[in-house]
Amino acid sequence: MIPVKKFFKVVVTLLVALFYLCPFYIMIVYSFKSVSDTRTKWAFPATLFLDNYSNVFIKGGLLTAMKNNVIITVTAVVFLIIISSAASYPLARLKIKLNRIIFVAIIAFMILPPLSILVPLYKTVIDINGINTYWAVILLHITFNLPVAIFLFTGFLNNISVQLDEAAIIDGCGRIAVFFRIIFPLLKNISLTVAILTGVGVWNDYQFAMFFLERRAMFTPTKAMAQFVNSYGTEMGTIAAGCVISMLPIAILYFLMQKQFMSGSVAGAIKG
Repeated sequence: MIPVKKFFKVVVTLLVALFYLCPFYIMIVYSFKSVSDTRTKWAFPATLFLDNYSNVFIKGGLLTAMKNNVIITVTAVVFLIIISSAASYPLARLKIKLNRIIFVAIIAFMILPPLSILVPLYKTVIDINGINTYWAVILLHITFNLPVAIFLFTGFLNNISVQLDEAAIIDGCGRIAVFFRIIFPLLKNISLTVAILTGVGVWNDYQFAMFFLERRAMFTPTKAMAQFVNSYGTEMGTIAAGCVISMLPIAILYFLMQKQFMSGSVAGAIKG
């Protein structure tokens, strides 16, 4: 007989899982429904309407949008990992009051919503000719994801023995060489955690794409899907099909690297 406590945990876990899976089920159901199918969202269509998937590529330009998203996400995440890990190294190693103040100030920026400074941000991007460019959006993503990345890297570095640094310095390495040759290779797990956490946000971003990518050729999937919402109605089937396709890369990446993601998350959050 199953103990009551264990049974309760299993039931709660299943209910939570069901709660999170429901939106995905509804999205998949809608992706195979035609506009004329007005049955409840819970009912799977008797006939699969595959035109939604073809329309999202033909009308929505999803292939180009996916390419743009890959360029923006991969570039932003790579530079974010390099910059944030390098910035976290002195914060974790030099235990001085100034570094503590800097760390607290960086963490404070985590609560700053990008939309709260949209007007000066938009004007600045216009002044530097950054509208409809990859580099401007990439720079924005790096800037607003730096605080959380530095927080995680600093916490992880606090758990790496300083004796590794001292041994490398005795062998003749400078501080930069110590970081890139000794410390950086040890940051694999936390780097994957940062890549997934920030990469999901960049991949799913709509606010920056909405305001700074105005040309159709520069659209990302979220902006491409917004084309199907207009004054004449909303093409839910096409939007759902686009969402299903665009979420697959991130979902596959997470399932392949979930072990490293969990270990990096725990280690990075132990100390801050």
